[in-house]
Amino acid sequence: MLKLFTLILLLLGTTLMAEEESEENKPTENNITKTLKQELVPMSKTLFKVIHKKSGKEKTIDLEGKNFIVISVREYGSDGRFYAVDVDGTVWWSGPITSGTAEYRSPSGIFPIIQKKRFHMSSAYPDENGINNMDYMMKFSRFGYALHKGSVDWMSHGCIHISPKDVPTLFKWSNYKTKVVITRHSYMPFAREDLEKIYVPR
Repeated sequence: MLKLFTLILLLLGTTLMAEEESEENKPTENNITKTLKQELVPMSKTLFKVIHKKSGKEKTIDLEGKNFIVISVREYGSDGRFYAVDVDGTVWWSGPITSGTAEYRSPSGIFPIIQKKRFHMSSAYPDENGINNMDYMMKFSRFGYALHKGSVDWMSHGCIHISPKDVPTLFKWSNYKTKVVITRHSYMPFAREDLEKIYVPR
């Protein structure tokens, strides 16, 4: 019964906006995504179209045969979820996320994981109590954007927050060959069949 309820929540595509973080520190100019440079549209489970905003040029990227993590950001029209996709094209894990506020939007595109740290403190937003606030950090941008452990009840300054129950599994599975795919479109239509096999009792 619990698995069925979880699936219903998945299929609804939780897109409610969470409340903003109430931190006093402001990011540097380099850390703010003021204008999105590209749009990424899922075309199938492994095929993605990248549209460059300024030139209008499009290219298609196929991630078939690769491990990757799709992030459908927590914004209107997207899912507010991550989807872990294995080399065989199976969506084998999914969970809720939060992403950047309207002021501090997360970027769109396909990125490599460039750094992994099990324990990490944000240099831009250090916790005043000295508690690590970016554990299970998987950095995918030189500007500091990362997937990491965090509350999925409020929005971020651009990083992707993954819940404490999901992030250890994702951290252990990922490596420096794993791509991070960030979209402002729904990925659920391509993941639904695999997720039903996981969550619907037979």
